[in-house]
Amino acid sequence: MKICLSYAVILITILLISSVQLAAQEKQELFFADPTIYIENGQYYLTGTGGTGKEASGFSILVSSDLKTWTPPAGAEDPVYKILTEGDRAFGTRGFWAPQLFKAESTYYLTYTADEQTVLAQSTAILGPYTQKEIAPIDGTEKNIDSYIFKDDDGTYYLYHVRFGGGNYLWVAEFDLEKGKIKPETLRKCFDQTEPWEATPAYESAPIMEGPTVIKLANKYYLFYSANHFRNIDYAVGYAVADSPYGPWVKQKDSPILHRSIVGENGSGHGDLFEGLDGHLYYVYHVHFDQQQVGPRRTRIVPITKQWDAEAGLYKFRVKGNEVIKPVRQLVAD
Repeated sequence: MKICLSYAVILITILLISSVQLAAQEKQELFFADPTIYIENGQYYLTGTGGTGKEASGFSILVSSDLKTWTPPAGAEDPVYKILTEGDRAFGTRGFWAPQLFKAESTYYLTYTADEQTVLAQSTAILGPYTQKEIAPIDGTEKNIDSYIFKDDDGTYYLYHVRFGGGNYLWVAEFDLEKGKIKPETLRKCFDQTEPWEATPAYESAPIMEGPTVIKLANKYYLFYSANHFRNIDYAVGYAVADSPYGPWVKQKDSPILHRSIVGENGSGHGDLFEGLDGHLYYVYHVHFDQQQVGPRRTRIVPITKQWDAEAGLYKFRVKGNEVIKPVRQLVAD
């Protein structure tokens, strides 16, 4: 009887350990860099620069209803659900970075970087696949990365992106969505590196400003961007304001609004601003793996507040650094 009891205790212990291990395996932290979130029909859709393996050769997507727990789309047989794959009727052989999802009329669009070129692909469904009728970059005349397409109130589209030349600088041009091309005569540089926070000595590099997101509030344009090299622990996010999509841009003195001193993790930046299902603003971004290692970069989401500054005639933004969400991927359905 004692022997049977001992076996039962051992068996229960093994089962408990196994269940704990399984639970740990069922949920994993997200490792999307340069992330973006699109919202439709009560669901969040997240994609970004993938880590390794299948995720690195295109773009995969995850779905959530609460920003905390993410799963592959319903019915997906593979936990890595690809919306764009290298070689599948879309430009690019390497370096699939920094995607953005948006919708115009009944068509979904995915703009992204590949082979150090900005690219636009399209689909009839949010989950893709995203392909091109003509396999080509947006502007192949020179290297350009980190695309963000903004639609103004009058229906005009603008492509914000990064061009090289003594560093990485933000540029804007009017964008013809139907042709998938910029209007070259409208191309303008947004601004130079001017602020101390944009170039800290923690990691020496040429000037770098990247990862743009643009919104419009009360007839003013707000350009959120990251600065410093992504390997710098001081990689951070600030914003500038203008009366036109082309600028001139006035950098705000309360920048950076997202920095390791605020959220407690190194390399915090390059993401996307969005309004959640609860009506609140959020910023999705990445951070370094830990204090010693840059990659794979971890995904984070943080609430943002906006407050009207009557004297300045514009909104001021602040990150709620004590409310950072650390999203997880659930591998096994409940």
